[in-house]
Amino acid sequence: MNVSYYYHSSPALAHHSRLSCYAPITPTSLTLLHHHRPLSVSFFQNPNFLTGNTIFFKMQRFCSVSGKSKNKAMVERLQQFGVIVSSKVAEVMETVDRALFVPSGSAAPYDDSPVAIGYNATISAPHMHATCLQLLEENLQPGMHALDVGSGTGYLTACFALMVGPQGRAVGVEHIPELVSLAKENIQNSAAATLLKDGSLSVHAGDGREGWPEFAPYDAIHVGAAAPEIPQPLIDQLKPGGRMVIPVGNIFQDLKVVDKNPDGSISIRTETSVRYVPLTSREAQLRGY
Repeated sequence: MNVSYYYHSSPALAHHSRLSCYAPITPTSLTLLHHHRPLSVSFFQNPNFLTGNTIFFKMQRFCSVSGKSKNKAMVERLQQFGVIVSSKVAEVMETVDRALFVPSGSAAPYDDSPVAIGYNATISAPHMHATCLQLLEENLQPGMHALDVGSGTGYLTACFALMVGPQGRAVGVEHIPELVSLAKENIQNSAAATLLKDGSLSVHAGDGREGWPEFAPYDAIHVGAAAPEIPQPLIDQLKPGGRMVIPVGNIFQDLKVVDKNPDGSISIRTETSVRYVPLTSREAQLRGY
């Protein structure tokens, strides 16, 4: 029997869960889902998964890597279930240790779950990082320019930097200055430290909705929060032939893939349904949106 697995989007169900794995959909539970009634099965344990997760995640049972887990084991598990299919993405995610980018003392830095990083923000789940890296892989070749909007603790910015290399440019923009400082500290302890030192990787405090014109145009743009609509400055800063990955929507959100064609026209498609925190002002974020 083919079994699908549902990644539930309800914080209430997640909060009361005691299992850190996906629960299977059965005919009974599928009927209950359609009627929005509470289920008797438990879903994801992390109460902070309000960002960076696909709502429907079609894979077999995917429990958290247990014990004294290593970053490599997390990546191998994502490969095992077909989340990571690119050898380059696997290499980069093995090289950048996720535990360096979550708050000290986090119980399970290698779980496939977002983690709260303070200031009403989170670091996305590993499967979303993998998804975005794969969608942008062709635009993260050595020498290219990449922009990470809402860079948080710096994880994906570090991954971008390793992919574009010292001849490229990876830029993180984050409107919480304390997170900018934390991202730099995290990166200094990571495999991307030399790229931060030589200046090919940089993290800046600013309103990511305005992009970062200094190093535009960008071959790749990633946005780590959901915008009600795609900000025009980000489209303007996307290079012809470039690609942007951005969650769009309010309550209901889709991960959009935005390609700028050689003639400057824009093509947009939907990759999957997601749940991210809002792309908003610093003040709105700090007061809880």
